[in-house]
Amino acid sequence: MSSAFKEVFHSGSAVETRAVGRKFAAALSCGAVVGLSGDLGAGKTEFMRGVAEFFGCAEQLSSPTFPILNIYSGMLEGEEVSIHHFDLYRIERASELEALGFGEYLSNAWCSFVEWAERFGEYGDRYSARVLIEYDGEGERTITIEREE
Repeated sequence: MSSAFKEVFHSGSAVETRAVGRKFAAALSCGAVVGLSGDLGAGKTEFMRGVAEFFGCAEQLSSPTFPILNIYSGMLEGEEVSIHHFDLYRIERASELEALGFGEYLSNAWCSFVEWAERFGEYGDRYSARVLIEYDGEGERTITIEREE
C-alpha cells in the first residue's frame, strides 16, 4: 500500500471484536480486498462474524479453514453483494492459488477477505486494506487496520 491510514482498536471480548468488524465493513467500498492476519485463535473469525453481521449474512459464516473459499451472499442498501472469504492456511505454493483462480475470485466479488494473506507476498499489491489481530493475553486483543487513503 502506498499511502495508508492506520487505526488501532483494543478488544476485551468477542462482542467487541465483532463490533470492530461491523465498523470496518461499513467503511468498505466495492472491490475491496482485505488481507486478514493473526495467529490461530487470535479472533479472525469473530472479526469476520462482525463483517458478516453488517452485510446480513452472519448465518452463512463458518471458519473457512477446511474449505479454502466460502462465498457469502449479503445485502447492502437493498442490493445483493457477494463476499469472498479465503483461508490460505493450508495452501503451500502460489501455484495452488493460481489453480484455484484466486486472482479471478478477488476481481469478481463486492469485497474479498483473505486470511493468512501474509503467506503469499506476491499478492500484496491487491490488498486495499490489511487487518492484523493480535492476542495480548487474558482475552485482550489489539486490532490494527491499515487501508489506502
